[in-house]
Amino acid sequence: MAGIFDRFAPFVQDFAYTHDWESLRAIQVAAADAIFNTDENVLLTSSTASGKTEAAFFPILTQLWENPPASAGCIYVGPLKALINDQFYRLTDLCEEGGIPVWHWHGDVAASHKARFMKRPSGILQITPESLEALLLHRHAAIPQLFGDLRFVVIDELHALLRGDRGAQTLCLIERLSRMAGAHPRRIGLSATIGDPAVAARLL
Repeated sequence: MAGIFDRFAPFVQDFAYTHDWESLRAIQVAAADAIFNTDENVLLTSSTASGKTEAAFFPILTQLWENPPASAGCIYVGPLKALINDQFYRLTDLCEEGGIPVWHWHGDVAASHKARFMKRPSGILQITPESLEALLLHRHAAIPQLFGDLRFVVIDELHALLRGDRGAQTLCLIERLSRMAGAHPRRIGLSATIGDPAVAARLL
């Protein structure tokens, strides 16, 4: 697991060892190479349960750990509350050792949890497109403080957003957020295998 693996933060390496990983998958090596060694937006497409989440977050968390942001450093946009809840616990397990907070924000999340994020914006915020729109609308004055040092926007289930207008609306929200915050985050798209990756890449 040398090479790219050695570039990961110690807590990320420990996570891999603790979970008995003997090697990185090809998508995880390719994603880390693209995120570490370029400034480009990145589209990761592979079958379900192929390790896309770790592929994106291992290098992202490493960079947030090495150079902690002054606000939330990463937004994870998921199309469903259930997906966000699932990934919240998955990411919390990964981030705990690195001291990187993970927050989630949708209609079922307690107001006290949201208030703590508003008071101490940091780490990773997981949110649905609809909640992101409400956040921009109702908390617009706080956006620069919350996201002024935003480095990454991870868009999960990108193939689902290709159906209908929701994908374009989501990207419009990300553009609005970036302008309001004065930030220029990179976009990392995650998708199950799709028929025409070029279409998804253009959307991204």
